[in-house]
Amino acid sequence: MFLKLVKVDQIEVDGRSYSLRYYERRTGRGGRRYSCEVVLGASDRIIIDDDTLPSLESRVERLAPATVYSRLLSAAS
Repeated sequence: MFLKLVKVDQIEVDGRSYSLRYYERRTGRGGRRYSCEVVLGASDRIIIDDDTLPSLESRVERLAPATVYSRLLSAAS
């Protein structure tokens, strides 16, 4: 199964910008799944997926900042 890049974006959290790459993948049954790669650092990425692109975008807006803040908290302790 191949990933097709459908959108490139950025999100800003506390003055820092993070790259977002949205992909579309066809399932074995012909459906579509969408995923977003959030690039937090050179070797630090998270993948978030959903059934629709609008739903995924909404999820990324909520989860990406929470992930960044959790990384900052764990580094501080």
